[in-house]
Amino acid sequence: MGLKDLVYSVYERQLAAQIPPDRIPRHVGVILDGNRRWAFAQGSTSAQGHQAGAEKIVDFLGWCDEAGVEVVTLWLLSTDNLSRPEAELEPLMTIIESTVSNLVNKGRWRLHPVGALDLLPSHTATVLKEAEEATSDLDGSLVNIAVGYGGRREVVDAVKSLLAEHATQGTTLDELAQFIDVEHIAEHLYTKGQPDPDLVIRTSGEQRLSGFLLWQSAHSEFYFCEAFWPDFRHVDFLRAVRAYAERNRRYGV
Repeated sequence: MGLKDLVYSVYERQLAAQIPPDRIPRHVGVILDGNRRWAFAQGSTSAQGHQAGAEKIVDFLGWCDEAGVEVVTLWLLSTDNLSRPEAELEPLMTIIESTVSNLVNKGRWRLHPVGALDLLPSHTATVLKEAEEATSDLDGSLVNIAVGYGGRREVVDAVKSLLAEHATQGTTLDELAQFIDVEHIAEHLYTKGQPDPDLVIRTSGEQRLSGFLLWQSAHSEFYFCEAFWPDFRHVDFLRAVRAYAERNRRYGV
């Protein structure tokens, strides 16, 4: 081990020691941003940037496992991204499918697709559905794969699902309006039954949510990292968790 690696290793251990075990976020959401800009800075193609970002995912999930995170949500593709040129979108879909298949083969995590699967190419949607089925009995942490995801679309879909459910029960709109509340809508979100994200991380220096987990992140803590996603390191993750642990969560108060 070289001197640089030794110093890095010592710093990692110091960071980890500064995080109280009882202050670990239960659910971490991640906006994996900066793949294309990383690629352009390297003189590479956008597809190569997305591939480099995909290769970072297994490392990241391993870090979450080590820390004791129970749920991770990875935003791989937004509904807005679906309007990108076909020449860019097609290889991106191939990378997403390969990434999901790789996660299945690892046999470590329960995968759950979140997003408007009906907007995706049929083969991509099939890969996501089969990944969920293949990993449903695993004991590992839960990993939400957000593909074709948009926060506004999720809320709309939740309301539609709620209305359809009560329509089959014969509930009138007037009756529904009398008792509908936040929990009724939450029960129809893509992440229903899961804890809301405690910590949301966005890489690449951008400081906005862009609609990520729009409903669920009302009381989340946010951490914005300058590194592009392919350059995101273990120490960056530990810094994010340490920052979360140091905050006094007020839950909107």
